[in-house]
Amino acid sequence: MQLSDFDYHLPDELIAQHPPEHRGASRLLHVDGMALADLSFGAVLERLQPGDVMVFNDTRVIKARLFGEKASGGKVEALIERVLDEHTVWAHVRASKSPKPGSTITFAGRWQAEMVERDDALFKLRFLDAENVFDILEASGKLPLPPYIERDTDSDDDSRYQTVYARERGAVAAPTAGLHFTEAMLDALRAKGVILAYVTLHVGAGTFQPVRVENIAEHKMHSEIYEIPPATVDAIAAAHAAGRKVLAVGTTSMRALESAAQGGELVAGRGETDIFITPGYRFRVVDRLLTNFHLPKSTLLMLVSAFAGVEPIRNAYRHAVEHRYRFFSYGDAMLLEKQAD
Repeated sequence: MQLSDFDYHLPDELIAQHPPEHRGASRLLHVDGMALADLSFGAVLERLQPGDVMVFNDTRVIKARLFGEKASGGKVEALIERVLDEHTVWAHVRASKSPKPGSTITFAGRWQAEMVERDDALFKLRFLDAENVFDILEASGKLPLPPYIERDTDSDDDSRYQTVYARERGAVAAPTAGLHFTEAMLDALRAKGVILAYVTLHVGAGTFQPVRVENIAEHKMHSEIYEIPPATVDAIAAAHAAGRKVLAVGTTSMRALESAAQGGELVAGRGETDIFITPGYRFRVVDRLLTNFHLPKSTLLMLVSAFAGVEPIRNAYRHAVEHRYRFFSYGDAMLLEKQAD
């Protein structure tokens, strides 16, 4: 398929610049083939049965944006892509002249980092202070909002651009389908007998990388680290054995699960994935997908088109634009049923 097959017109005013006033106060578009239903987000609960499994991504967004200067005085902005160990990271670096290996950058007027090496668009930085890099980011970093949110980060974002179940530090962007859930809704799901399971996939900045080739088969996906606990594998196996459904909360949960099942069976453990899911892909694990609306021509729009069907997704997006749904990270949600194989 071609990149142009995944384009659509989106008025700028439908791109949500702020979260809804209350977490969970969003709309939900249920997509089952060409059938659509306009609902409130809380209706997710009504569409689940006891014994169904919901899989959440428990990654935690780090304050990954740092500002500093080179020894020459030149300004530097770094966006941490991946934390490698207590003192070393891969980062995107913006500067008038790119720092050279061996040069030092001072961040926030206090943290020293050496530029070790460069690999294409990424720079390896080693922080020279005794503090753990996560502590440095927490003390001096800024939350990296997506590029389509055209405002500075504020204190509200520190909590609202984070899921209520976020645990494992390492993401540069939030798994946004999870932003709708409150503790009360999680409790209601448990009370109904829905099994809540977790994976970890640390979302990288590459999730916003545009596709620059018309033939989508030529696109190279960014790589992300994921981990699947044994308890999640067991819960999914039990659900399928009992004829229950598995619902992935977000495309990141979906990508982690499908990556861990590339051998045919879902296996627990830690891995790295650059899986690129496009129409024609055969899904092995997930029966239903809860997700937000995605950018035109994006790899995530291709993923949901593979899952729910190209024409059903085109129909759903036309409907969402006409009915003034809110789009992207702070926007409304969709509940997608998998198209028949």
